[in-house]
Amino acid sequence: MSSPTTILAPTTAERVRSACLRAETAVLALPGIDPVPTTLHHLRRCGDAVIAVPADSLAAALAATANETSAVLELTDHAPLPLREPVRALVWLRGWVRQVPPHAQRALAVEIAKDFPHPGLLDVGHGATLLRVVVNSAVLADTSGAESVDHADLRAATADPFCEMEGAWLAHMAEDHADLIAQLARHLPARLQGGRVHPLSIDRYGMTLRVESIDADHDVRLPFSVPADDVESLSKAVRLLAGCPFLNGLRRR
Repeated sequence: MSSPTTILAPTTAERVRSACLRAETAVLALPGIDPVPTTLHHLRRCGDAVIAVPADSLAAALAATANETSAVLELTDHAPLPLREPVRALVWLRGWVRQVPPHAQRALAVEIAKDFPHPGLLDVGHGATLLRVVVNSAVLADTSGAESVDHADLRAATADPFCEMEGAWLAHMAEDHADLIAQLARHLPARLQGGRVHPLSIDRYGMTLRVESIDADHDVRLPFSVPADDVESLSKAVRLLAGCPFLNGLRRR
């Protein structure tokens, strides 16, 4: 009997979770009005999203007067490093939007702050209002294509354990470990060897390099031999992938 195949990449639902946690910008699209930028967004464990919009916006008025209005929340996941094309992925959460009852908004803001202490929560009731997006599906698009996720899979998924520290890791690698990036670049196809290489993303299953060539940008996934469970094993996995003879981790100079 053959052994199970090791998963070498996060599921699409996990990627959606991670992208939503990292995304700094989100826009709410409702029928009949211009898209409205949100002041905060939070994808809850139940799979629904809570967002804040200006209390005097058309989106707030529409959500307050309609029982259920179809909605699309678009989130943009930007690379933490300055790249020629900074957008790593787009996520669309599709469903219906409802206003959170005014008397329940502060209590919900306090509850959200336990998992997501965003400063925009302080504005709830003071120029900002909370809306709930009842999500029934999600779509994630990046350079590899687009994939959809249903609500059940989204509800069961969790974000990558390293996604909140990913930006600092990649910046440190780019600034202080050019030699390590050069070692990783040896895994690239021959046709991409002449391009400018940047670390684009890292998760418990592997990392992705962005190659900026003259003709276009190319993203190449480099899987780890085994998934990383903590910071120490993540550092070791990167070193092993680069073929380094020492495994004492990435340390700031």
